[in-house]
Amino acid sequence: MTTPAGAGGPEAPSLEFIGTATTLLRLGPFTLLTDPNFLHRGQRAYLGRGLWSKRLTEPSTQPGGLPELTAVLLSHLHGDHFDRVARRGLDRSVPVLTTPAAARRLHRWGFSGSYGLETWESSELLSDGWSLRVTAVPGVHAPGPARPLLPTVMGSVLELRRGDGPVHRTYVSGDTLFRPWLREVVERTGPLDAAVLHLGGTRVLGLLVTMDGQQGADLVDLLDPALTVPVHHDDYGVFRSPLTDFTDELARRGDQHRVRVVRRAERVELV
Repeated sequence: MTTPAGAGGPEAPSLEFIGTATTLLRLGPFTLLTDPNFLHRGQRAYLGRGLWSKRLTEPSTQPGGLPELTAVLLSHLHGDHFDRVARRGLDRSVPVLTTPAAARRLHRWGFSGSYGLETWESSELLSDGWSLRVTAVPGVHAPGPARPLLPTVMGSVLELRRGDGPVHRTYVSGDTLFRPWLREVVERTGPLDAAVLHLGGTRVLGLLVTMDGQQGADLVDLLDPALTVPVHHDDYGVFRSPLTDFTDELARRGDQHRVRVVRRAERVELV
């Protein structure tokens, strides 16, 4: 079910799509901002080593329009995931859960709550009998010898609990390519209620560095989430695989019931 942002019950796990990989995840009493990218249409995101890409879309909001945040979840430090607008406009005291390398850079920028998670390390947020365990899981942003050209990336599993029992488990892929060993995500953390997949078929110097439609469908088959929300698919010129590549491939496999497409400024329930 998709509803306008702001509607729905406060305890229904949900995702509000802002653009690129930027979302608001509302899980029980916790509100997490993912991969904050607020550049306007036509502005350039700098990807390092002289690489850049122009934004093709407009985000649904800016930092000043965000609700109170529990934390920021940052898969890696790239200009289309944490940009100069986020650096200026976000509250620097809000915890940022990210890779160790990104946390070190963010500390230098004054984000005092940044915390680097090693793969399989967890951090727990607590509120009024609820807990949210955030576990860093593996990802690979580039093939083979190209890996040193791109930042280390992490996926995340967010397990919402009330008392002793899990209520909801969400996987956020980060900018990973499909690899069969990602099956370890569910082997270690348990079945997934929802998966948020970074797609787009991003190509840098001709190399595929994020999942295209076929790889995204392969990951759905591998991890078997109850539902999947695709993001990160049409915002920059380096994205070469449109959302329809993914939805058509799932339909071809008979898995179209697994996907919920969400437009900018919309909110989709993760149940």
